[in-house]
Amino acid sequence: MNALTRCLATYWSSSIGKKLVVALTGLFLLLFLAGHLVGNLVVFMGPEAFNSYAYFLHHMAHGAGIWAFRIVMLVMLAAHIIATIQLTRQNRAARKAYEHPATIQASASSRYMILTGLTILLFFIYHILHFTARVGNEYDTLDRYKTTVDGKEAHNAWLMVIDGFSVWYVSAFYIIAMTFLASHLVHGFQSVFQTLGLRSKKSAATLQQISIGYAAFIWIGFVSIPVAILLFGFGG
Repeated sequence: MNALTRCLATYWSSSIGKKLVVALTGLFLLLFLAGHLVGNLVVFMGPEAFNSYAYFLHHMAHGAGIWAFRIVMLVMLAAHIIATIQLTRQNRAARKAYEHPATIQASASSRYMILTGLTILLFFIYHILHFTARVGNEYDTLDRYKTTVDGKEAHNAWLMVIDGFSVWYVSAFYIIAMTFLASHLVHGFQSVFQTLGLRSKKSAATLQQISIGYAAFIWIGFVSIPVAILLFGFGG
């Protein structure tokens, strides 16, 4: 093991190192969520716009772009989860039990970070299987899910989304997961800035309001799609 490897291993094993990993991967995921939401909202522009957007994503750099991003995404997500779990275990092992638990002041979002995080992970796995791998459905086999984009054969991603969220329990699970995600973001957003040294007593209140606003933006944006499809018949 060379000096650089030993240095990285030592840094990773420390609580400071794990906090920085959680913060940096968390920042990446925050930016990803905003970009992913903007892309998803293209569904309201109709099938032509959304299918063109989906076709572009899957054919960037001759198809290599989407796979490169997926690998980076999985690495970031795995590092975030592993570092968070290990950091939580270290903190619990080092912390003595409070004599008066009722005096502990912590927001609901911070107390349930592990619970919301694991729920989001389960949803992420299901979401990938449902719309990306298309396991347990006929999105890859039926002719109705075939279309053209600029004269080239393409997958009808718009119709897939419409049909997917037309199933009530799929939409219900999606909305529940997005609610857990919003709760996770309220605390996670602030934690990122605190770990990076960008949170002070003066900026704490403002940062809290921004985190709530960001979480609300993410929740409203993502939830608007299944609600529009399931309750208002969008795309039907």
